[in-house]
Order: sequence, then C-alpha cells, then structure tokens
Amino acid sequence: MNAFADPTALAQFGRLDVVARLVVEGYMMGQHKSPFKGSSVEFVEHRQYYPGDEIRHIDWRAYGKTGRYYVKEYEDETNLRCYLMLDASGSMGYGQSTLSKYAYARQMTAVLAFLLLRQRDAVGLCIFDNKLRQLIEPSTHAMQFPRLIKTLEESETGGETSLGKVFSDIIPRLKRRSLVVLLSDLYDEVEPLQAAIKRFRHYHHEVIVVQTVAPEEEEFPFSRPTQFRNLEQAGQRMLVDPHRLRRHYLEQYEAFMKRVEQMCTRSGVDLLKVTTRDSFVHTLGRYLAFRSRGR
Repeated sequence: MNAFADPTALAQFGRLDVVARLVVEGYMMGQHKSPFKGSSVEFVEHRQYYPGDEIRHIDWRAYGKTGRYYVKEYEDETNLRCYLMLDASGSMGYGQSTLSKYAYARQMTAVLAFLLLRQRDAVGLCIFDNKLRQLIEPSTHAMQFPRLIKTLEESETGGETSLGKVFSDIIPRLKRRSLVVLLSDLYDEVEPLQAAIKRFRHYHHEVIVVQTVAPEEEEFPFSRPTQFRNLEQAGQRMLVDPHRLRRHYLEQYEAFMKRVEQMCTRSGVDLLKVTTRDSFVHTLGRYLAFRSRGR
C-alpha cells in the first residue's frame, strides 16, 4: 500500500499505462459515472477509421465521396467527450524531492484517460506550452489508449506558458459539449486565462482545473545561498539568499494562489489543487468527488 501512497515509488513500476491500470483497477474502478450518458443509438458524427474499429460502422457513402474511411459514432458509444489538456511548459519540469510537476501531471493524464475509456467515454489529448504541440481528438476506439500513452511518453517540457492563447485556439475545435480537464501549474497571467475559461463556460463545456505544484513551491524550504534557474527561458539564472527572499516569495505565492481560486470561483469551474507529494489514488478520488456532484 505504501507504493500506492508514494507517487515517486509507484512511478518505478514502469510505463505510464502500467501505473494507470494499477491506480484505477487497484483502487477506484467502478466509481465513475458519466454525466452526459446517452440513452439511444442516435447518430452523432463521423470520425476517422482506425485499425481495430468495427467494419460494420464504416460509412461507405462517405468513402465513395472522399476516398477515405470514416466511422459513424453514436450517442450510446460516446457517453462523454473529454479533452485532457496537459501543460508542457518549462515551469512544469521542476521537481526536487518528488517527481517533477510534469511527470506527475502526465501520469495523472494517463490515469484519467484509462478511467474514462474504460467507461466508454471519448477521450482526447492536448499537449501545449505557448501553443498547441499535440492534439488528439476524442475517441473511444480500441487504439486510443495506446495512442495517448505513446504521445505522452514521447512528450517533454518546452518553452513558456500561454494558457489564454492556447485555450482560445482550442475552443473553436470543440464541436459538442465536452469536459475539459486542465493539468497545469497555472503559472501565467490570470486575467487572460479567466477570459478563456469563461468562453468555455459560455459554450456549456465543463472545466476542471488540476493545479499541480511542487512541495518546495509551497514551503520554500531553502536555507543556503541557492541559484535559481528560469525553466522557460534559457540562460536566466540568479543566486539569492533564501532567508531574505523567503517572506517576500511566500507572500507573492499566496497572493497568486488566491487570485487563481477567485478566478475559478467567478468562472464556475472546479479547482483541484494537488502537490507532487499527493498519491495518485488520492488525486483520483478527489477528481471523482467533483464528477459525482454533477452540474
């Protein structure tokens, strides 16, 4: 059980998909309920055919017109459409006593994807920094989870953050009501992010923000002269005396967190704040608690 309580230890079990299965099947499986569950077999839309899809669902008329294979997707096959949005900006690469924020958020992305797909919900993935780097549209087909895992495992942290810009870019791509789960440290300007989130809510999308921070960012435990490096802009380093900086840093950090909480409250979104010290199962349980409330 200790391995399940320690995300750093659990991550040593192996690949993202292995840990995702351990977390979901070993602790929380069966508790997820989709709020947008369909009750009919009404045709919804087409999507691209992938190996493993049932041939009987291919739309041969569409093939005759385009020369490409498309599959008809039905409401009972797509209970919920979810976009998992993973922040891969440079600040997410920070980690000292635990997994990096990115490693933690990436693993939680895999856990949520496995959970949702097991419930026959359509899951997509967006990886970004100051722009969209990877976008996989939501789907329920058999190869979706391996495709998501491969994309996650090949991803690395990149440049600066631009949450408001990325959100504005992806909103027009959401053709139907969806659940958007943002996994990020939210280290960006709050006002543009709030404006973008309000647009999501305007189009009736549900948003859950999983704010991921490192324990050192909350506690600032440094005691000796320390060199801090900007993870989003190369070459920026600063040697500081932590004793002189600590009080000012914590005041600024707490003020930022308060602005984030107020932003989420005003925008009508759920904020789930976690540290990289929290167990994956604990974070998953809190996520499920948000989902069970419904909107």
